[in-house]
Amino acid sequence: MVNENTAQEGALKFAVAPNSKMRSSGHEGVPSSASSYKDDLAVAIRAVNLASQLCQAVQRNLLSKETQSKADKSPVTVADYGSQALVSWVLQRESPVDRAAGSFSMVAEEDSEDLRTEDGLPMLERITQLVNETIAADGTFGPVTLSKDDVLTAIDGGSSPGGPEGRHWVLDPIDGTRGFVRGDQYAVALGLLENGEVVVGVLGCPNLPLASIGPNGPVSSDNSVGCLFAASKGAGTITHAMDGSRPAQRVFVSEVSDSKWAAFCESYEAAHSRQDLTANIARILGVSAPPIRIDSQCKYGAMARGDAVIYLRFPHAGYREKIWDHAAGSIVITEAGGEVFDAAGKPLDFSKGRFLDLEHGIIATNSHLKDAVLAAVQTAIKEQQNVTKGESSSHL
Repeated sequence: MVNENTAQEGALKFAVAPNSKMRSSGHEGVPSSASSYKDDLAVAIRAVNLASQLCQAVQRNLLSKETQSKADKSPVTVADYGSQALVSWVLQRESPVDRAAGSFSMVAEEDSEDLRTEDGLPMLERITQLVNETIAADGTFGPVTLSKDDVLTAIDGGSSPGGPEGRHWVLDPIDGTRGFVRGDQYAVALGLLENGEVVVGVLGCPNLPLASIGPNGPVSSDNSVGCLFAASKGAGTITHAMDGSRPAQRVFVSEVSDSKWAAFCESYEAAHSRQDLTANIARILGVSAPPIRIDSQCKYGAMARGDAVIYLRFPHAGYREKIWDHAAGSIVITEAGGEVFDAAGKPLDFSKGRFLDLEHGIIATNSHLKDAVLAAVQTAIKEQQNVTKGESSSHL
């Protein structure tokens, strides 16, 4: 649900980059005074834009090679490392708060250990070349060239354990690697924790259409524009075209209050979530529309603008959720007026380090449907547990 008028009023005034290329000019789409995290949000947008450029270049090259083996994961690995290196480099170079404090902490998915070996040298050289090409093509960082050591150092900037105190950036350099390889949805997801609370979140979704998606509509863009979602504590959520071709707008979650009219989204890959459980939850709620299945935290962005009303994620037993898979997306939802919680109805706790301690799954919806969705989730889980107990008893 996009409110163009609200986005133009009051303190929320947005500036959009006039250039037609996806460039990281910095303050595009940043609320001018509504948030004390304005500077953090600006540098986060700049970092995510730059990393998204790198990822798009790798994905285009990957898709142009029809003989590329599906088992060859090197392109996505190069993009993963390159994206993390660029985000880390931009944040350390340009974050005024971190520079003033003389410290930097980022919790991220990758480390440079494999790249520091003899076997890893060719990949490191590819990553370094791609990083420098991306910086040069962007054109807003001046004449700068990173060495291989610079790239390794930047990647290892993501080695922080996180925790309940202080500032910690949280990055997933490519969320949705399978979607990336397919040429489908993925996101560069960057959040900022302050004393365990998410206060900034940016999602770069290079393949997400500017128009709303739905169960029967396209879930991938047929052009190279894509969407960026940005949120900071107390300032709402905005979205704009990654190339600056559409003015930034404030977005809000759907106001649907009857669950039978509520579209829901879930993971594209069945291996990532219990689609049998989510189907039962939808049945209990009376949802008739088919699920919107897309990769990555793009789901959070799509829901923040009202494309879906419910997000359900129930990983298979034994899986531990990482904070970088949800930090940025969660604030994009909550600042758009939604709620994100686990199966016990508790808000997500990002203060425990690199993992989330959850009560069986992650749910997002609006305030109107929270109680109904939570009740349906708990009913479906109990039904599943009863079936499991019955199956166990039959084997005794």
